[in-house]
Amino acid sequence: MTEPPSFEPPLILAANARMPSVRAQSVQLCRAAQAFQGAGADTVVLHAARRDTPRVPPEDVWAQLTTLPTASTSGGAAFAPRRGWPGLMAASCVDWIDLVPRPLQFLPARLQEWSFGRSAARIIKQRFQGARVLARDLEVAVHLLGRPGVALEIHRVPGGRTRRRWLRKCVDGGMPVVAISGGVRDDLEALGVAPDRITVEHDAHDPALVDALPERGAARETLGLDLDAGVVLYAGGLLRWKGVNVLLDAARQDLLGGATVLIVGGMDADVAALQRRAAGLSSVRVLGHRAAHEIPLFLAAADVGVVPNRRTPRISSHYTSPLKVFEAMAARLPLVVSDLPSLRDVLRADEAVFVEPESPEALGRGVVELLEDAEGRRAMAARAHESVQANTWGARARRLLTFMEQNA
Repeated sequence: MTEPPSFEPPLILAANARMPSVRAQSVQLCRAAQAFQGAGADTVVLHAARRDTPRVPPEDVWAQLTTLPTASTSGGAAFAPRRGWPGLMAASCVDWIDLVPRPLQFLPARLQEWSFGRSAARIIKQRFQGARVLARDLEVAVHLLGRPGVALEIHRVPGGRTRRRWLRKCVDGGMPVVAISGGVRDDLEALGVAPDRITVEHDAHDPALVDALPERGAARETLGLDLDAGVVLYAGGLLRWKGVNVLLDAARQDLLGGATVLIVGGMDADVAALQRRAAGLSSVRVLGHRAAHEIPLFLAAADVGVVPNRRTPRISSHYTSPLKVFEAMAARLPLVVSDLPSLRDVLRADEAVFVEPESPEALGRGVVELLEDAEGRRAMAARAHESVQANTWGARARRLLTFMEQNA
């Protein structure tokens, strides 16, 4: 394997994200930063100083987001990366989005994004003059036009004219583009971005997650689950497009073969709303957010994982690159997933059961098919596990460092 270039001075990951946060964006940012650091690029995460995000020591930020129990200033277990934690720096922004009613949040949100972009770019120019930059937001990238060593990571293609104009300026100005999925790449090319300026890098998994998996029986005992019961796991966010309500409807209609359903993750308000909707369903446990290092426990205890994304919006059908898919593949947990381009992009036909989106009946049939075929589950999980070995955070970081060097 070609060794990645040595990055001196450091690599800056600039993202309008809360740190720490239970949102997938922040978790992905943590994984990527740790991988770049491990690949030899001293890394600083430049994030947004949001009004309602607690200020905690950097070690505790990483401790909350990493897959394994982590040594931190709050105490904790014994894991720490060999090259140390990435740096962490907050950029100021105008943030009064949550002070106005939801229907009036459009303009405050744009102001927050723009002010973060300007502030982050100013910090980069003043304090990291020679650093490489991987920007996750057009608002940052457009303020760095003309600066060498900047790449742009796109997780969804902008729909508005202003942002599309910024995208064209950045690409025409020489910025290489990292697309999080094949769907993002296709839409970028449809906008006129040259294919040789784009690389596709999906999300990934941490091999240490597999090492952290407990034995199935021990995991079930810890969670208070019947050793012989079927267990279905959803682990992830609870936004509507992620389709968790489809899973809940399948349970309500008794379409899951009597399996116990574990729903792990989500923001507090979304968890509370789902718990109210699941009231009276004895087979469903809505467990809310769990620390990242607890997720292996649930992966080990389950028989089947589900990814029931809806057809719309486009982030669901074409753009998403779900962390939970790669973690399930690594953990040998067979999956039932919505038949959408975003999921076909990362799973072969023999690596998951694909079902019609937004259909509790189809989801139920897929789950029961796997629950009733233990040998089929094992074979499918083994194929997926083998396939995902190229999708580690470390391999992703090395490929991106080489891509950025080649396109500098």
